[in-house]
Amino acid sequence: MSNEKSPPPQGYGHDAKGAAGGKNVPDGRVTVSHSEPIGQVGGAGHGPQTIAFELDGQQVEAGAGETIWQVARRQGREIPHLCYSPAPDYRPDGNCRACMVEIEGERVLAASCKRTPSVGMKVKTESARAVAAQKMVMELLVADQPARETCHDPDSKFWHWAEKVEVTESRFPAAERWQGDASHPAMRVNLDACIQCGLCVRACREVQVNDVIGMAYRNHDSKIVFDFDDPMGESTCVACGECVQACPTGALMPSVMLDENQTRVTYPDKKVDSLCPYCGVGCQVTYQVKDEKVIYAEGRDGPANHNRLCVKGRFGFDYIHHPNRLTKPLVRLPGVKKDPNDQVDPANPFTHFREASWEEALDIAARGLVKVRDEKGPKALAGFGSAKGSNEEAYLFQKLVRTGFGSNNVDHCTRLCHASSVAALFEGLSSGAVSAPFAAAADAEVIWVIGANPTVNHPVAATFIKNAAKRGAKLIVMDPRRQTLSRHATTHLQFKPGSDVAMLNAMINTIITEGLTDEQYIAGYTEGYDELKAKITEFTPERMSPICGIPAETIREVARMYARAKSSIIFWGMGISQHVHGTDNARCLIALALITGQVGRPGTGLHPLRGQNNVQGASDAGLIPMFLPDYQPVGRDDLRGAFEELWGQKLDPERGLTVVEIMNAIHAGQINGMYVEGENPAMSDPDLQHARQALAMLDHLVVQDLFVTETAFHADVILPASAFAEKSGSFTNTDRRVQLAREVVKPPGDARQDLWIIQEIGKRMGLPWDYSGPGEVFTEMAELMPSLKNITWERLVREGAVTYPVDDPDKPGNEIIFTTGFPTESGRGKIVPAKVIPPDELPDDEYPMVLSTGRVLEHWHTGSMTRRSHVLDQIEPEAVAFMSPKDMRRLKVWPGDFIRLETRRGAVELKVRSDRDVPENMVFMPFCYAEAAANLLTNPALDPFGKIPEFKFCAVRAEKAELRSAAE
Repeated sequence: MSNEKSPPPQGYGHDAKGAAGGKNVPDGRVTVSHSEPIGQVGGAGHGPQTIAFELDGQQVEAGAGETIWQVARRQGREIPHLCYSPAPDYRPDGNCRACMVEIEGERVLAASCKRTPSVGMKVKTESARAVAAQKMVMELLVADQPARETCHDPDSKFWHWAEKVEVTESRFPAAERWQGDASHPAMRVNLDACIQCGLCVRACREVQVNDVIGMAYRNHDSKIVFDFDDPMGESTCVACGECVQACPTGALMPSVMLDENQTRVTYPDKKVDSLCPYCGVGCQVTYQVKDEKVIYAEGRDGPANHNRLCVKGRFGFDYIHHPNRLTKPLVRLPGVKKDPNDQVDPANPFTHFREASWEEALDIAARGLVKVRDEKGPKALAGFGSAKGSNEEAYLFQKLVRTGFGSNNVDHCTRLCHASSVAALFEGLSSGAVSAPFAAAADAEVIWVIGANPTVNHPVAATFIKNAAKRGAKLIVMDPRRQTLSRHATTHLQFKPGSDVAMLNAMINTIITEGLTDEQYIAGYTEGYDELKAKITEFTPERMSPICGIPAETIREVARMYARAKSSIIFWGMGISQHVHGTDNARCLIALALITGQVGRPGTGLHPLRGQNNVQGASDAGLIPMFLPDYQPVGRDDLRGAFEELWGQKLDPERGLTVVEIMNAIHAGQINGMYVEGENPAMSDPDLQHARQALAMLDHLVVQDLFVTETAFHADVILPASAFAEKSGSFTNTDRRVQLAREVVKPPGDARQDLWIIQEIGKRMGLPWDYSGPGEVFTEMAELMPSLKNITWERLVREGAVTYPVDDPDKPGNEIIFTTGFPTESGRGKIVPAKVIPPDELPDDEYPMVLSTGRVLEHWHTGSMTRRSHVLDQIEPEAVAFMSPKDMRRLKVWPGDFIRLETRRGAVELKVRSDRDVPENMVFMPFCYAEAAANLLTNPALDPFGKIPEFKFCAVRAEKAELRSAAE
């Protein structure tokens, strides 16, 4: 097959070896950086780059596609505008007519927000005719507004423009207006201030692509509506808040800013730019603060989000002000024994703990760890770091375990989310990083989303995928459950749970047997293809179709679509990784990209979507038992030496234990002490009863967190830490983008910075540490981590965000990597065939259904943060299981009834919700509800390569709750 679609890719970073003898890269390659909008075209043959015209008597130039309004703004002139937003991705509409300008020789005025200049055009923005029109428009609009003194937002964009054009009162009668809507927990709708500018419609339909808001009715009855004119709180609104951020009048506002009369009473006394604390998208946020309390979050034009946020990022910040925040260190009361079934009231932990000074608590914490280390050996200790903390905290924590504890028994939540993805990527490409950002969807002809639900787990990333689908990209969603993204898809492949490899191998078979491979790319940049070609022959679509439940012809169509496209990109989530065959799942995706050359170019690549805000950075920083920072194997003497020299001591050359292995080792009596920072294994581990028993067995447990979590129930010492908004540090998002977060407010009471706490524990364990702050820690990281080459703390402070790898201190980072090969010894990507392996625990007569776990939009991880956010918990307050209507009829249950779910490991009772997206014979359950902890049920069976548990599949029995109670 011709290689026109996929010229051999450029390398990973500046010095990557090219394959096939390191040949020169052919002309015409493109390396895309974060400062260059993907897909932008310029140069000869694309029309004039500038247009000369006259603006208010001055000769100016407009760029290609630039409007009169944009040129005027660049020249320092202000033209009124209400229906136009200069925010990214908002198209001009021209319906409010506030921005009218006069163009010489034209009969009518023109809307400057839409009109593009032509050569020689003469534009007057402040002529008598233009100003009169602007004033008249404003007066007509003012007539229908509530009085400014009692209006919803006297500080709105509307009233600022009214002041500037000197029209704050009107001679005209007011039109009849609508009643307010207070049905939503987070936002208020007051359409008496609506000017029908359409910004909220564009925000909802075109930017976030949620399609909830529209215009309804006709003539003077026209109004903004949610769905079929439903109350906002009863509509399908997902509370992203984009409409609130776009509204220029106060018709849509955050409820926290309004009093009972719907008048604004809350104004910030400072604004601080930082980041969102939730998923791996890495949205930039401006926090509004009043009296050291965060009152609102607005999206910022960051490289990952372009002003966009989701419900968690916009309204989920108030957990930091929850009354149950830890503000003083706690020490377990003497005589209070640990019990795996212990319940501690986070509002009143004094049944089990007493308050202590920092000196006492730190001394007890460190003394207990030292005692275990000295009496039972270094490997009797283990540490869990956090993917919610900064890069600097992750680096210092793993350094503490390796130098203070003396072993490599350190891990974090990546073991429970993408460990198998990373294992496959390292095996094949020698890099666990994504090859392209999620924004590369904009350049893709074909987009695969497999084993992921981005609208729930990565909502802002999902908006860019939806934008691409609206522009014509072919979106293929593959998942046992249907989802919101499915209605934007060309095709949804609803394959049988656990049959990923069968389906993907059938696609590989199709591509190879039909000659759709990129032979030139395979020859120059891969190895192992012949083995794949020989082994894939048995995986025909006809043979795999009964296993995966997808028709053979559909498998072929999707495979052809992916292979034939000029650019195809694959996004995947934990539906791929959280299986005993998770590594094999990822191997298939890597093979598909390599045999078709769909990597290393704009619009192509492999992107495992990261689930936590810093799971990429925490992994990079070394919170992994088999790797030092930057994935340098602990067993490699040549690599370990640099760390030993800088850290001043010898390091353990043997890999440590992973999350689940540590729990097993506690049960075996091999681990007796732990330090858990910002993780909650008593909620996140599989087979929770087993995990909680392990925690209760420990001789010494130190927990560092914001709240008395389920893990902290079993602690000897609890250290009150700092929340995301209370610290400065760097965080690395799913795109490999290192970004700077800034301290927004101070920690409450006597809570302390995590970096300070880790350092104090280290000092008491004999480490000579004296870091002045995150900048000094980052500088040390950069000495040992090649990925941070050319990124300094000073550069982060200056630029805010830098994507690695970076070729030069003065150049932007490379968003697209593997463009001339791979960082493997040969420079080639390794293709590894995958076997069809069934899930560890299949349904049977006793447990006839499949249980799968995951997240809901409003809640995140184990719920320790979002369940303490007022808005988020108000929207989704109760534990629920999702089931198909047909299964519910079979079980004779109705939505809202309690059902009992039971597996071989435990049972929980919770409400059931009807969901047509869930296939028959499956139950889907979020794992964020402590009162119905899903991981009491899940199977701890591990993928043999990634050591990740099979959260996505186990056998379960479901029945109406009272039936079992009556039988008992």
